[in-house]
Amino acid sequence: MTAACVEAVAFEELIKAQAYGLGFDLAGITTLGPVETAAAFDDWIGRGYAGEMHYLARGAEKRRDSRLPVPGTASAIVVALDYGGAEPTGPIARYARGSDYHDLMTERLDDLHRWLELELGRVVVGKSYVDTGPVLERDLARRAGLGWFGKNTNLVNPKLGSFFFIGALLVDVPLTADAPFEADRCGTCTRCLDACPTEAFVEPRVLDATRCISYLTIESRAAIPAELRERVGDRVYGCDICQDVCPWNVRFASEVKEPSFAARDIGGDIREVARTMLALDGAEFRARFKGSPMKRAKRVGLARNAAVVLGNVGDARDLDALGRALEHDEPLVREHAAWAMERITARDHGPATTRVASHLQN
Repeated sequence: MTAACVEAVAFEELIKAQAYGLGFDLAGITTLGPVETAAAFDDWIGRGYAGEMHYLARGAEKRRDSRLPVPGTASAIVVALDYGGAEPTGPIARYARGSDYHDLMTERLDDLHRWLELELGRVVVGKSYVDTGPVLERDLARRAGLGWFGKNTNLVNPKLGSFFFIGALLVDVPLTADAPFEADRCGTCTRCLDACPTEAFVEPRVLDATRCISYLTIESRAAIPAELRERVGDRVYGCDICQDVCPWNVRFASEVKEPSFAARDIGGDIREVARTMLALDGAEFRARFKGSPMKRAKRVGLARNAAVVLGNVGDARDLDALGRALEHDEPLVREHAAWAMERITARDHGPATTRVASHLQN
């Protein structure tokens, strides 16, 4: 490429090229300012759909105007990183099977920040955000042209689907914005809404998180409502169903390309994994899930989930593990283990029945 051609390339295109060079799969630019979806987000919280996620209400003023989290900033460089949606579905949501994406994406956005400073020859006021502050990255991503809001609330890209993470670098550099993604390409399709086992969608693009399997198995620290436990099925951490059925993912979901997101060995079939999670002590939990997104559910949450999974897919062979869980140090786990044993007993009237009754009486 000649020097004249290089000079003709807009700086914004060089920024996006650098983002792609760092490994991101999508990149776009938008101008910071009042956030279009802030009012809907406030209403969503007000209707109680955030459940125990009280942190989402913090920093409301900053969330309503994307210039406020980092004073002096004018633009956002918004990126997406695919984590692979073509692998078989399973008990652990795809995003959580490898290493924690927060660290990887933040590191790359910080690299982009440093590159920008070198290119401009000055300190650039800015900050990287990856689910870590009062910034509605999904709104910024749509405004930067990366996709539209699907009926399952995920951002959907017409060439990538929705199995990707979103991050944003807010900077004090006035940049020419990309055209926002205005089209709604969901059409009349309602596959995601119809497929949800817990009927968590109040209406298209409105999710009651308190009924969502991902919320119930990751964010919630309380008991999983009894009426929803059977619907959790064999999902021990998160859920991909509303993405699995999306035609855009059926067509465009790809294999994992980023080595950090390659699935870790979870140790056998789901029942074996569940039994292991029930028995983990604090040190074992920390060692097993170091650097994994799954640590967010905490030891107690994973043990609770494991008990529910065994109640749904286990049999008499799992009763010993559940019986030991009746002596767990947390009442929450004991409660779900007892529920699981009762479920198995109801399905299996063999020799284990007396032993189950004995466990429950003790």
